[in-house]
Amino acid sequence: MAKINFGGVEENVATREEFPLSKAQEILKDEVIAIIGYGVQGPGQSLNLRDNGINVIIGQRKGSRSWDKAVADGWEPGKTLFEIEEACERGTILQYLLSDAGQIEQWPTIKKYLTPGKALYFSHGFGITYSERTGIIPPEDIDVILVAPKGSGTSLRRMFLEGRGLNSSYAIFQDATGKAKERVIALGIGVGSGYLFETNFKKEVYSDLTGERGTLMGAIQGIFSAQYEVLRSHGHSPSEAFNETVEELTQSLMPLVAENGMDWMYANCSTTAQRGALDWWKKFKDATKPVFEELYAEVAAGNEAQKSIDSNSKTDYREKLEEELKELRESEMWQAGAQVRKLRPEN
Repeated sequence: MAKINFGGVEENVATREEFPLSKAQEILKDEVIAIIGYGVQGPGQSLNLRDNGINVIIGQRKGSRSWDKAVADGWEPGKTLFEIEEACERGTILQYLLSDAGQIEQWPTIKKYLTPGKALYFSHGFGITYSERTGIIPPEDIDVILVAPKGSGTSLRRMFLEGRGLNSSYAIFQDATGKAKERVIALGIGVGSGYLFETNFKKEVYSDLTGERGTLMGAIQGIFSAQYEVLRSHGHSPSEAFNETVEELTQSLMPLVAENGMDWMYANCSTTAQRGALDWWKKFKDATKPVFEELYAEVAAGNEAQKSIDSNSKTDYREKLEEELKELRESEMWQAGAQVRKLRPEN
């Protein structure tokens, strides 16, 4: 493990330099990794593990769309693709990658196969952190670990195929075998992490729920909408409003931030842009920080978790979700975005 200084705070991280893939392969050589669920994270993590020479099988309901997707991805029924129960029985490490609602539903089945010495792996701290709401309480004689890639499974796979890595957090909730740490780091390297930083299950889910509702998805859509609507109300065309709100940010400026940081991006923009950004960013911070404080309090109280459990477990969840996504998709801003994307030179 390496200790890295982040802005004056020392953290434990694992990198590919001191923990190469060959070491991960050696640690996992006698393990059978059973991926339970083939939805958001399952495909990326399992395919990366397979390509990295780790013994992986998939557990999924036969006849489902996810089963068919797994077959299309090269998993063979009866060899590397099984019904959930058989995969759980065969696996020594169960990667529990169903949705949060799916984890609650399948827990009575999964728990029966968690025999002494096995490991239960999560990519989200939700089920364990909110166990009084989810009912997910693992037996004491297994390892309970977490690797949470900081992005979608699609991004994890794409970056792996490009020879890059997506950063992940890791955590140990329970170390029954004395091998939990080497298991979790090896799995983190195996699934294609760029580097791994240490956390715990509660901090992972608190930061994750805040981020998803905040700058990663919720807040950014809210800010996009507000600026777009102001520009349109003052007579700017949809194309101009979208380009100044979304396109320039995602295609030009964010890659510069990713390269070298916000200050570097500012330094590589016009002096007029620099002055305005430096004058206005603290006003936006002051305006939005109370909202983030409210959001974090709701997450910590378990209210956001309960909303998710209640909503996602309803039989009409998919239909309601499609209605809400349709509202976004058919809004003028994202209709303009669809046209702008078609006009990009590479298209």
